[in-house]
Amino acid sequence: MRTVHVELGERSYPIYIGSGLLPQAAAYLIKHGLSVKSPHLIVTDDKIAPLHLETLKSSLEGAGFRFVISIVKSGESSKSLSVYEEVMTTAIQGGLDRNSSVIALGGGVVGDLAGFVAATYMRGISFIQMPTTILAHDSSVGGKVAVNHPLAKNMIGAFHQPELVLYDLDTLKTLPAREVSAGLAEMVKHGLIKDKEFAYWCKEHASELLLLDLDALGYGLERGVAIKAEVVSQDEREGGLRAILNLGHTIGHAIEAVGGYGEFLHGEAISIGMAGSALLAEALGRGEGIYTETTAMLTSLKLPVVLPDHLNEDDLMAAMMHDKKFKEGTLVFVVPDSIGSVSIVKDIPQTLVRDILKQLRKGGKVNV
Repeated sequence: MRTVHVELGERSYPIYIGSGLLPQAAAYLIKHGLSVKSPHLIVTDDKIAPLHLETLKSSLEGAGFRFVISIVKSGESSKSLSVYEEVMTTAIQGGLDRNSSVIALGGGVVGDLAGFVAATYMRGISFIQMPTTILAHDSSVGGKVAVNHPLAKNMIGAFHQPELVLYDLDTLKTLPAREVSAGLAEMVKHGLIKDKEFAYWCKEHASELLLLDLDALGYGLERGVAIKAEVVSQDEREGGLRAILNLGHTIGHAIEAVGGYGEFLHGEAISIGMAGSALLAEALGRGEGIYTETTAMLTSLKLPVVLPDHLNEDDLMAAMMHDKKFKEGTLVFVVPDSIGSVSIVKDIPQTLVRDILKQLRKGGKVNV
C-alpha cells in the first residue's frame, strides 16, 4: 500500500492507495475516529452501486456502523442543486448528526456532490472519499467540492477537506476504456504542470496505464496525487499557486458546459483544453514546440486534442465568460512555459482566445 499525506495543519489527512482496501473500509474509519453510534450517509451512483456498494456495506455492517444510502444517476448531470436537495433530504431523514459523516463511493461527480452535502449539512460534517475512477485521483484530493449551475461548472461550492481518502485500485478494473483514458488526462496534467520526468513517464508507460497494470497505475496515481497534495498544502484555497492545477480547464469547462455536461467526459474536455493552452503558449511566444509535445502525450493516452465542429464558438466564449477564471473583462489561463512548468496569465484578450478555438477546431497551428 502507498500512502500520501496532504499537509494542512489540523486539516491534514492521508490518502491510502492499494489493492483490497474497500473490504477493510470499516477498519480505516475506526482508525480515524469515525463514530459507530451516529448514522452515516453513503453517496454513490447507479453504475458504481451494483459493482462495489455491497463490499462497502458488508465491511461497515460487520463493524457495527449504521448508515443510509443515496444512489444518484451516473454522470455530470447529477452535480445539480436538485440532486443535491435529494441527497440532503436522505441525510435529514436518516437522522445524521454532527458526529456523522458523508462517504463518497464513486468518481469525481459523486465526490463533488457528496462533499458539498458534507460541507453544508449542519454547516459541515466529516467527509470520506472512496474513489472508484482514475479521474477521481485528482478530484478526491484538495477539498474542492461543488455542484454545477446550468451556466457554469462548479460555480456553487465550498472548500471542505476529507478526513481520509481510501483508494482501492481493484475498483478500477471495472472501468470502461473511455473512462480510463479520461482519468489519465488529469494524471498527465500533474506532470505537465510540475514534473517533466513524470509527464514523459506517462507517455512512455501509456500502454500499461491503459491496460490498468497495477504497478504502473499504482505509481502513476501516487505521483499524481503527491503533486496535487504538494500544491494544495501550499495554497489550500486557491489564492495563487493552486490555480496551476487548472491547466486546460478554462476551455475544458466551457466544452463541458456547451456539451450539456453529458457529451464529454471531464478528462476529454480538459485534454482538448490542454492542447488549447499549448497553442496559446506558442501564440504568446512561450514554449516553442510545446503544442506538438503536449498533444503527443495526450494522444498516446487515447485522448482527444481537436475541438469538434459542432461546438459553437460563440457559445464556448459565453461559457468562458461565466467561468470563475473570468476577471475584469479578460480571461485567465494557465499557460505552459515548458513541459513541467506553467505560468498563470491573467489578461488574455478574447480575440486571441477565439483564434485559439479556430486552431483547435482545425487540429493544430494554422493561419487564422
